[in-house]
Formats: sequence, C-alpha cells, structure tokens
Amino acid sequence: MSLIYRSLVNSSDLEKFELRIEETNLLVLFSPNFSSSVANLKDIAYRSLLNCRRQIENYIKEHPSFQKSYAPVKVKKKASLIIQEMAKASSLVNVGPMATVAGTIAEFVGKELLKFSEEVIVENGGDIFLKSNKRRSVAIYAGDSPLSKKIALKVNPESTPIGICSSSGTFGHSFSFGKADSVVAVAKSAALADASATAIGNLIQTRADLSKGIEFAKRVPGLLGAIIIKEDKIAIWGKIKIVDI
Repeated sequence: MSLIYRSLVNSSDLEKFELRIEETNLLVLFSPNFSSSVANLKDIAYRSLLNCRRQIENYIKEHPSFQKSYAPVKVKKKASLIIQEMAKASSLVNVGPMATVAGTIAEFVGKELLKFSEEVIVENGGDIFLKSNKRRSVAIYAGDSPLSKKIALKVNPESTPIGICSSSGTFGHSFSFGKADSVVAVAKSAALADASATAIGNLIQTRADLSKGIEFAKRVPGLLGAIIIKEDKIAIWGKIKIVDI
C-alpha cells in the first residue's frame, strides 16, 4: 500500500482531480476528451468511492476479523464483490484482507470511471489502477534509498488495465513485518498486486533477503512482476521494464 511516488512522469496530457473521504485520498487522471465536465466525473468517482467504503465498513461491523486479521479470512458467500475480491487476493499470498484495500478501491473506482472515459488512472495513496492508450511511466518512491525517485516503471498501453501497488517497512502508513524500502508488485488485479506487495515486503529484513522475495513473487499465481528495493540494492522479476527518470 501507498508507497509509489504520487505522480506519473508523463501525464501532462491528462486532466486530474483529487478526492478524499476520511483516510482515503484518491488522485484521478482521465482523458481530456471526456464528454462531460470534471465536476460530473468527480461526482461519479465520489459516489463509487462512497459505495466501496460503505460495503467494506458494513462487512467489518458484522465481521470484525476481516479488519483485524493478518491472515486470510473466509467470507460469506453472499458478501459483496469487493469483499470477495479482497478475500480472494489475500488468500493467495497469506496476508489479511485489509492488505488489499487501497488497491481494490482504486480498481473498483477506476472501472466505474472507464464507463465514461477511455483512459483512467486512479491512485489511492500510491496504489494504482491504470488504463491508458499510450505508454506511461510510474516513478517509484523508496524513502531514503538512493534509488528513490531515480527510476520508473514503464507501462505499455497493451498491458493495461493493470494494478501497480507497493509496500514499505521503513516509512509510510503501510503495515509491514519487513524492512524493505519499497516493494512494487504488478498484476492485472490491483487487489492481488496490493496483497503481493505486502506479502513480499514481509520477507525483507536485509539486502540478503531480496532473492527470497523474488522467489516468493515467482510462485504467486497471476503476479506479472515485482521490484524490491532495500537501501542501494534492487531486485527485479517478471514482465516489467524499468527506465531512468
């Protein structure tokens, strides 16, 4: 959760707005040829975000373990789709369902906005859902690491929509059992990317653990790639490409 530097390197062609409800803070970018006004799209995003939060909050009221557990939790068959997605993704990498919340919300809001704009990027505190018609570069923030904001993840349009999520054990609000400066995970599902970033980050205590994190990433079904940064060292695996900023 929430450690990708809040900007795309090449996003000047897109319109944008920010949206906040309590602790959720979204940055939304979209095609400037959107037929309605920014205010209308912001209203659509607001209603979608509010709906996501209500479903999660209502489920937690009845099932507090969904919020508190650091391990996967089984959910009711009649649970809403967003709850099921969070539970499914977290179970694949053995973390609690709330480890997926930022990425999942970004994706659910993003898919709603795709009904109105052909290009949509939703960043939820650094966790990103991205659908683009052109190549984009996402700068990576890694705290005090010398690699922080020096490299970017290149995203080709044919690979989108896609989820790009991150975790850190050295700064930010994300909870981690590890001490990675940044772990970035990429998957078609933003929920899976978010859960995977947390799970990989939990394994990293020192630079010697980078290979352990990569081996774990390789075993996650549906994960497309991962980047792990610890101090001045970086490990990269998967169908991803890094470029200098």
